[in-house]
Amino acid sequence: MHKNILAVAIGGALGTIIRYLLNIYTLFVGYPIGTIIENLLGSLLLGFLTGWFLNRNPREWLKVGLGVGFCGGFTTMSTFAADSLYLVTEVSPLSSFIYIVISLFGGVLLAFSGLVVGRRYWSKEKLVEKAGDSQ
Repeated sequence: MHKNILAVAIGGALGTIIRYLLNIYTLFVGYPIGTIIENLLGSLLLGFLTGWFLNRNPREWLKVGLGVGFCGGFTTMSTFAADSLYLVTEVSPLSSFIYIVISLFGGVLLAFSGLVVGRRYWSKEKLVEKAGDSQ
């Protein structure tokens, strides 16, 4: 239990720091591109980890540290919501709509893609292990 909490704390801190830096370096764009990148990459990574871990027996602290901690700290629902409201009230409803569509559909599509790639990666890794064991 303590390992899990520590893993989530470390993963969350790392994910949050990387998210913060990405936002700082993309502020000049004037559009919340940093949040889009974070949420799309985080969805892809979490999908990949889920696909990979589904067929493995990872240590719980690794699973929660990477998934809940890192991916949870790296992605951000609250900033997505705030950015959506900012765009609709200060820029244009169309701009907000595009942002929401890219974020939601892109996130789900990338999470699914990551899941597929993660499962395939595990399958290839497993086949290599089996081939090595039979020799």
